[in-house]
Amino acid sequence: MHFDQRTQAALREVGLSTDDLRRASDLVKAATEEEADALTAFFEDRDTVHSDMDRAHSASDVQEHAVSYLDLYTHAADIRGYLRFDSWGVPVEGGRTLPDGTVELRLGPTVNARVRFADDPDVL
Repeated sequence: MHFDQRTQAALREVGLSTDDLRRASDLVKAATEEEADALTAFFEDRDTVHSDMDRAHSASDVQEHAVSYLDLYTHAADIRGYLRFDSWGVPVEGGRTLPDGTVELRLGPTVNARVRFADDPDVL
């Protein structure tokens, strides 16, 4: 089940049954899988993306990246995986699609930041 034991106990105390908790947990898992699928689809359809990633020695606020792939997996509410560019890659530790058509990924070591990606540099 998605919820830790303390959360389960608190939710039971306010009146949710074990079946209610299981249903809520299933809904969280489904939403997480849908988000991961949407993130993957964003990168699958593009050879090049633009980001607001802060890169050393760059004079621009917007970066251009050639994308090889985004490989994600889910576990309960967690989205994790790896984003591979043409010559380097970075672990992904979360992400979401945004209403403006961009996506945001929380990138792990070497970047350690939330980074927005778009197909149009003017959106960033």
